[in-house]
Amino acid sequence: MNAEPNVDPEDEPSEALATLLGELADRLQRGEEIDLESECKAHPDLAADLRLLWGTVLVTDAIGRSGIHTHVHPSLVSDSGAWRHALPMDWASYRLEEELGRGGMGIVFRATQPLIGRQVAIKMILKDRVATEQDRQRFFLEAQSLAKLNHPFIVPIYEVGEHEGSPFFTMQYIKGKTLSSMASSGPLPQRTAAKLLSQVARATDYAHRQGILHRDIKPSNILIDEAGDAKLTDFGLAKLTDVSDGLTRTGAVVGTPSYMSPEQAAGHSGSLSATSDVYSLGGVLYFAITGRPPLIADSPVQLALKILEQDPPAPRLLDPSIDRDLEMIVVRCLQKPPDLRYSSAAQLADDLDAFLRDEPIAARSGQFAQVMARVFRETHHAPILENWGLLWMWHSLVLLIACVATWGMQIVAPDTRWPFAALWIVGLGAWAAVFWALRRRMGPVTFVERQIAHVWGASMIAIGLVFPLEWWLALPPLKLSPLLGIITGMIFVIKAGILSGAFYLQAACLFASAALMAIFPEFAHLIFGVVAAACFFIPGLKYYRQRMSQSYT
Repeated sequence: MNAEPNVDPEDEPSEALATLLGELADRLQRGEEIDLESECKAHPDLAADLRLLWGTVLVTDAIGRSGIHTHVHPSLVSDSGAWRHALPMDWASYRLEEELGRGGMGIVFRATQPLIGRQVAIKMILKDRVATEQDRQRFFLEAQSLAKLNHPFIVPIYEVGEHEGSPFFTMQYIKGKTLSSMASSGPLPQRTAAKLLSQVARATDYAHRQGILHRDIKPSNILIDEAGDAKLTDFGLAKLTDVSDGLTRTGAVVGTPSYMSPEQAAGHSGSLSATSDVYSLGGVLYFAITGRPPLIADSPVQLALKILEQDPPAPRLLDPSIDRDLEMIVVRCLQKPPDLRYSSAAQLADDLDAFLRDEPIAARSGQFAQVMARVFRETHHAPILENWGLLWMWHSLVLLIACVATWGMQIVAPDTRWPFAALWIVGLGAWAAVFWALRRRMGPVTFVERQIAHVWGASMIAIGLVFPLEWWLALPPLKLSPLLGIITGMIFVIKAGILSGAFYLQAACLFASAALMAIFPEFAHLIFGVVAAACFFIPGLKYYRQRMSQSYT
């Protein structure tokens, strides 16, 4: 008889989650559409963790794709990937002179129109297969986006066409270099960087007012002409805000990882707005004045986590000579919550122009309000509280019962220690074990939940040790009861930093309860019970309702 393998039931949901994520990642690589909400409904026991980890999967997929160069059509390239035909060569009604670059969907040449003697840049789809209908639609979407724009700091489009099955369009040829190559040898002068980004921000705002989001603003998409002016180009990922193009996969990541906004990195394509491009503009300005992208990592996974979780180092930490006002402008652009950034690219341009005129900037005047808004905001870990909502409501009831029982025993037998110790050490210890067992039955426990559980467990141990400490110091029973408010308040401070800044309010209430417990010792546990129960019940009810509302959608 074969022996049954030893399987920890707690590991089964984790293995199921890992298997599901692996299958979805494989489908992404094959170019399939993934509807996250449908997957969550199909796997309700894994839904919360799937939502939490999905952004990382999408960013990793996007980073992997961005590192793969698109190959040109086999009839036009050699086995080594080089251009098969010698340049210059005639192609359609143009003469291709030299290759300027290639990217995720096409290749760009400098060309001439012999009939009128005009130099142009021509972009075409040239893949290692015949262009799919989706490729063609996306390519012509870029042409459609550019054709709507007429701005001095946006590269204009001349002609859209198709030759030998390859769609193409021609643009103004800008003789100069990209911002990326300009800063390759080191940071730009600060005023030069501010001037260039002001121009790009004006161009971006103009595009936004025409109903177009760029979604891929980066140094290599900004050309600097011979006059020293910036030109925004490559609207290949542009989205018409008034048209549903149907080309972006549900939950897909768009943009270049180092400069994409957190909402782009999370795959929330439906929530992108002008502030997403503002974030990217801030990232480009950061690069221009420091010589490096805002976030750097050793691996795609690390970069994905940084985009979603970490703020870039302040520019002045990298170069103390950077002007404080310019740093403030960058920092405001790179706020992770969209509503804390400039609400429009025009506002960013106005602040950059004010900096160039040595006038006060708006970013500094709103600094305090921004800081306060960030302090009380939920973090990206907050959704895990949906797993704890119902348990927190039960915990509030258990705490209230324990505190009322303690108050009653204090009246009946105030000098007897063991009933208090039994209730708070044995009774609450047993409840902690039940609490954790109930949580494990609800699905896989994330790493952050384990951290929170350890902090909570430490608080339970500290509260339990208060009673033997009173005995050791020969203090009357319950003399150190105000420590309960202090210990529990500290736990909520930690939760505020990890989960939601709203918990600072609970922490303040608990610290205040400790003072009241010291002033009114005969009612100490009643005070603590009411305050602590409310601190757990109110957020518990909120996140329980959130979980229920998602279950019904």
